[in-house]
Amino acid sequence: MSKKRNSKSFEIALSAISCALAIIFLLVGTLSHVLLATGYIMAQVCLMIPLSKGFYVGDALAYAGTCILTVLLGAIGQAWLLVPFIMFFGLHPLLNALQLRFNVNRWIACAVKALWFDFALWVMYILVFGSTIGNPEMEIYRVINDYILLFIFIGGTLIFFVYDYVMFKAQMAVNSLVYRICK
Repeated sequence: MSKKRNSKSFEIALSAISCALAIIFLLVGTLSHVLLATGYIMAQVCLMIPLSKGFYVGDALAYAGTCILTVLLGAIGQAWLLVPFIMFFGLHPLLNALQLRFNVNRWIACAVKALWFDFALWVMYILVFGSTIGNPEMEIYRVINDYILLFIFIGGTLIFFVYDYVMFKAQMAVNSLVYRICK
């Protein structure tokens, strides 16, 4: 019985650590726009901590807490910068863990996640860039803005395959690190 109590307190502790670290990285990313993408990725890696022990509910709560507390602690005027994290990056580790737990076909899951990633990139294009990249009077930017959906779909999908592979490897590294710490 005490083992179960310890596992719940351990789940809460890992989730709280995960949430706190993710908030720090997201706040740094929103305060320094140069580090925004790095903040997304590092916060995503932080949200992998509860998943290393199979704490799916703890991870979902850490994700929700991260999103809410990041806005309340400093990103309230720039909440639109967090939309890609809220839409995709924060949920991606949980979806990967659930994919492995329920043995979902990896090609079907990868196709669905790639479309989800492309949709998040399109929303980011609208919110972050205001539906216009660069100076619309220049020919190169006009072409990019005219064919942005094609660029997002092809380029985003190709980038996603590499990204998804790297995130699976990052999850294995986090699993190994948490195992060593708990040992």
